[in-house]
Amino acid sequence: MTIGDLLDPGAVALRAGAPGKRQALSLVADVAARVLGVDAHTTLEGLMDREAAGSTGVGEGVAIPHARVDGLDRVRAVVVRLDTPVAFDALDDKPVDLLVALFAPRDASAQHLRALARVARMMRQPETRAALRQARSADAIHVLLTDEATSTAA
Repeated sequence: MTIGDLLDPGAVALRAGAPGKRQALSLVADVAARVLGVDAHTTLEGLMDREAAGSTGVGEGVAIPHARVDGLDRVRAVVVRLDTPVAFDALDDKPVDLLVALFAPRDASAQHLRALARVARMMRQPETRAALRQARSADAIHVLLTDEATSTAA
């Protein structure tokens, strides 16, 4: 499995910002609704429920929010880059500007965990984070994340 298997071309969004964590997750849910055909409200509830169990802010300005969502046949990803980082209760207490969200069918436990591990490994790479922050368009971010060399290095 590569990130390219999870990320559709329209599933990347660059946003001016959000005032807080909930609003950032709402942006993620809106992109998921538009691209994946899931319900935005239910998706946001799933993301918030997961955050209530513990922050998905993994450090260095990155969060990997995730939720199980009805209506999916496989794990899917959404990426949102915020222009203004938001407080996210991350492990390192740094605000978050890169959100790589994963959405899984209710019964996709092993697949979901493999996808989480792959994204976490990839986002630990300082050069990957820098490239994502410097990318000028959603298409450029999509290419960065789906490039086979990047995906296999992760």
